[in-house]
Amino acid sequence: MTIDRRGLLGLIGAGSVATPAFAAPAQGGAVSFQHGVASGDPDMYSAVFWTRVTPADASGGDIEITLEIASGGDFANIVRTSSGLRARASRDFTVKHDLDGQGLEPATEYFYRFKAGEVVSPVGRVKTLPQGSTADVVLGVASCQLYPGGLFNAYDAMAKEPRLDAVVHLGDYIYEYGAEPDDYGLSTGAALSRIPQPPHEILTLEDYRLRHAQYKSDPDLQAAHARAAFICVWDDHEVANDAWSMGAENHTEATEGAYSERKATALRAYYEWMPIREPKAGLSLDHINRSFEFGDLATLAMVETRLLARNKQLDYATDMPVVDGVPDLAAFNETLNAEDRDLLGEAQRDWLKGVLAASKAANKPWQVLGNQVVMARVMGPDVTKIASKEAINDMLAGLPEEVRAGVGQMIQLFKLGVPFGLDSWDGYPAGRERLYAAFKEAGVQPIVLAGDSHAYWVNELKDAAGERRAAEFGTSAISSPSPGDAVAPLPLGPLLSAKNDEVVFCDQTAKGYILLTLTPERVEAKLQSVSTIMAKPYAARTLSTWVVTRDADGITAPTKL
Repeated sequence: MTIDRRGLLGLIGAGSVATPAFAAPAQGGAVSFQHGVASGDPDMYSAVFWTRVTPADASGGDIEITLEIASGGDFANIVRTSSGLRARASRDFTVKHDLDGQGLEPATEYFYRFKAGEVVSPVGRVKTLPQGSTADVVLGVASCQLYPGGLFNAYDAMAKEPRLDAVVHLGDYIYEYGAEPDDYGLSTGAALSRIPQPPHEILTLEDYRLRHAQYKSDPDLQAAHARAAFICVWDDHEVANDAWSMGAENHTEATEGAYSERKATALRAYYEWMPIREPKAGLSLDHINRSFEFGDLATLAMVETRLLARNKQLDYATDMPVVDGVPDLAAFNETLNAEDRDLLGEAQRDWLKGVLAASKAANKPWQVLGNQVVMARVMGPDVTKIASKEAINDMLAGLPEEVRAGVGQMIQLFKLGVPFGLDSWDGYPAGRERLYAAFKEAGVQPIVLAGDSHAYWVNELKDAAGERRAAEFGTSAISSPSPGDAVAPLPLGPLLSAKNDEVVFCDQTAKGYILLTLTPERVEAKLQSVSTIMAKPYAARTLSTWVVTRDADGITAPTKL
């Protein structure tokens, strides 16, 4: 289909309503709702409800608002009213209200809105989680939305899905880069007039708040939030590129201050601006791991792989020893396979094993893992075996100057047989084996979801002994540049699937999201893509559909419909 409208910011697919889609314009000192509404972290009886109130005068103090939740879009039957909520200046005038397990019915769709005096917010929809017998669940899976990278057409398409119970967002909700001509995505951002605000790399609390505000000003993202509850986890760019527990590639303490302070600042803004529950008492802001129960059908466990326990990433430029001009692959592999390299840490892994084991004991057919980075073993393709030296040189000559040298170096490295990327689970083989052992001990073969890579993946995950441990569906980016774009016309996706036994399918250029449908018998993943992120209208289509079922040995390998 061809879609030429901006996202639906008010009631979506529920007929005519009297409530305005937008808040009334600020007049005579009135406030406004310029960043839409959102819900998140649903359970059987409640959810988190979020908005941001834009004050007429930011120095005027806190603003009192009311949340209304209704059974229908006309708000004729209001089932819950929460009065006396406050948009506080200390929280950047954001409001996040948790019903805390009370007031709503399971497996029921509700409509909600906020009021500040006579000013009414956009309308949102939320569906509570099911209880008991559950026939099916439909989830959107999204990741990686670079504001200057392109239009958020994929969110507009997602908002128009006929059914969407919740959205699982796997991180890179914002990016930290600035607006210099050579900053990430700025060539596209300049052409589309999507310039990051503030126009510099974000470091302070005000910086992070303003960047979140800019992202939530996008109508398509607002439409997706209004359509369904989001279940979110961060990746690295919510703080800084290639973050790990003690630092980040894109952070220099000598000029940018202590990393711990930047991380705390970024997470404070994240919790203010995202519809997510705060960590339980006694836990630090890093503890974003949590689980959700979808009746007797599935358990969704969201893990944290960035800030709690991740070791520093290895880098070929600095960690690959070179002896007499020859890379020392054996020495590099010894470092790569060190037993202490990990992403989850023991405490989180034990928590996850308990969640999975409990789901198995409850006879739920599916366990789903919301995980940020690709888990499959993916070795880089040896391009020299399929292309002549002349063809490779011609391809390199056609690349942008800023990526040409790096691509050339990787082509030579991949001849050695090294991982395609070191920021993913491939950079932490011992930690991955410990995770697979936890799967085995819990008696499950989960469905793993992955973001971060800006590419679509369908993977069959195996442990070091070659035993199937899980199936993986990786979603592409909403708008962030894909690796395949940088090396076109090289068919990167097919090369990776041909090279790697665990990679069933890979597309390194398409943009979009996954529509994941779970039933007792199978899991179906539709790779939903948009024709362009550079203009409207755009065409939305299903790139391909993949299914995982069960047999006597456990889950099957993903098969294409």
